[in-house]
Amino acid sequence: MSYNWKNILIQPSATLRDALSIIDSEALRIALVTDASFNLVGVVTDGDIRRGLLKNLSLSDSVELVMNRKPLTIPSNTPRKEAIQLMQAKGLLAIPVLDGHQIIGLETLQQFGGQSRYQNPVFLMAGGFGTRLRPLTDNCPKPLLKVGNKPILEIVLNSFIKAGFVNFYISTHYMPEMIREYFGDGSKWQVNITYVHEETPLGTGGALGLLPSDLADLPLILMNGDVLTNVDFERVLAFHNKNAASATMCVRDYEYQVPFGVINGEGNRIVSMVEKPIQRYFVNAGIYVISPELRKSVQQNQRLDMPTLLEQAIERNREVLMFPIHEYWLDIGRKEDFERAQIDIATIEF
Repeated sequence: MSYNWKNILIQPSATLRDALSIIDSEALRIALVTDASFNLVGVVTDGDIRRGLLKNLSLSDSVELVMNRKPLTIPSNTPRKEAIQLMQAKGLLAIPVLDGHQIIGLETLQQFGGQSRYQNPVFLMAGGFGTRLRPLTDNCPKPLLKVGNKPILEIVLNSFIKAGFVNFYISTHYMPEMIREYFGDGSKWQVNITYVHEETPLGTGGALGLLPSDLADLPLILMNGDVLTNVDFERVLAFHNKNAASATMCVRDYEYQVPFGVINGEGNRIVSMVEKPIQRYFVNAGIYVISPELRKSVQQNQRLDMPTLLEQAIERNREVLMFPIHEYWLDIGRKEDFERAQIDIATIEF
């Protein structure tokens, strides 16, 4: 039984942001919603919150709006072997243990088995000029700029390795020799690294056409090499596979507050007024999962950006899905972003 299950208890009035903080900090991927008497009233998972975001909820909304009010539970006298079998059958990582209606513990699968190893190829884009970061990139490609004591691309690589991925492809263009010299064949990290080189910039989608023809016939994760994030790549891949998608795009929730009162009218008649409304959008996070079929549709040396590739898939009635991410995410495109990364690296685990 998990020794720190009390750390994942949360009140029904707590916000989605509070629940996420618990889910991320405790690494149990679950928060238990209880009343004042520790009676279990619901369970909140990362997936529940993502579905809430897709329904236009905000992180300041209550967990009551997304929690599972009838979660699977087990009584306190359940043998651990039976609990494990139940979790495996239902695809659960943890299950609450109750005495009547009161929560008294949590059974988990964490202590069983080793880390999963994924053969899915991971394609990292590392060919950009980093123009907006000059003069830092005059003599160093942006992926090799250090955040803390490691290059950006090494932090990205380690995040995938930690999740169990072992097969990497890196697309280069600007100062490719420096990147190849630093990362080599990946043996330093006990993974496989293969390089593809863009003689002329092809765009993120176009780079897919340079991958070897004998690539594993598995969904591929593609990510910009200048993004720092602690997104759970295993969950993104699982979501893509579960939905048999042609492509999955990770998206960020973006809010913009109009600094003025907005007037709605019909002709010269005012019908409503909204003071400084907040507009909410999902924006591209630069992380994708691509099916083998879609990858193979990109011709060699074809210039193509990812939005165009996904739009083409949508036009062919392929399933293109979005996966909302709430974890830390930073696109290091400007000097301000690079400076922020130097601060964040001290407190955020990738």
